[in-house]
Amino acid sequence: MGTQEASSTEECPFCHIANNRTDREILLSDDVLVCFRDVKPGATHHYLVVPRTHINNCKSLQRDDIPLVERMEKMGRSVLEKNKVSVINDVRMGFHVPPFSSVPHLHLHVLAPASAMTIKSQLRYGSQSYWFITVDNVLSQLKTRGKVK
Repeated sequence: MGTQEASSTEECPFCHIANNRTDREILLSDDVLVCFRDVKPGATHHYLVVPRTHINNCKSLQRDDIPLVERMEKMGRSVLEKNKVSVINDVRMGFHVPPFSSVPHLHLHVLAPASAMTIKSQLRYGSQSYWFITVDNVLSQLKTRGKVK
């Protein structure tokens, strides 16, 4: 797993949230992950799922991180269910590919309804965005190459 030095994780805002060092509302959590609302939502429902352990980004993932990514996706679906999002096929879940990551800590974007996203959100998170990679694509790359390209 790709991690950063302790000095940089001390400054990471997602590490602060994941370790309960902020007043940010945690919507779901377990011993590995936390989920909270995105501060700049790109859809009516826009959540972030982050690992408690600092991982730089999706390009830092290795084949042995497949269970982590699957767990992140499962938590994303759980928060949507908890918030009564019933049209599960109108959801976008994915990661920004560096250097387009706003925070250098792995975070899964969970957006719904995808069909109602604005043009700006479509550019950032939509299927035509070249810097946003879906969970399915990440898992496929990890399974076939062992690394996200």
